[in-house]
Amino acid sequence: MNDSCVFCKIIEKKEYAFENELAVAFYDAMPASKGHMLIIPKSHKATYFDLTKEEMSAMFELSQVVKKHLDELYHPDGFNVGFNVGVAGGQSVFHAHMHVIPRYSGDVENPRGGIRKLAKVKK
Repeated sequence: MNDSCVFCKIIEKKEYAFENELAVAFYDAMPASKGHMLIIPKSHKATYFDLTKEEMSAMFELSQVVKKHLDELYHPDGFNVGFNVGVAGGQSVFHAHMHVIPRYSGDVENPRGGIRKLAKVKK
């Protein structure tokens, strides 16, 4: 745990929706779309490239649970899933995290290009 990490505090306070042995999932505080969730390792690792194979596997396993939950709750038409790595890659919290972003028909005029065209929407 890193005492100054906002994501480590979420783990410590158990403020998450789902967990498995090595990872947890919770709603993004600044969602790109309705239902946007994050999946993080329980151990503090700065980026995707610092994760062990076991942590990666746990995060991807949890992504299936998150997808099922989001499908049942919000009925999205698609998803963007991925990691931002480093400042130049758009990472702002340096605890590795996977974005699971539900997408909805009509959320942008032309969804080709994926996340690049996704505008901020209200919760």
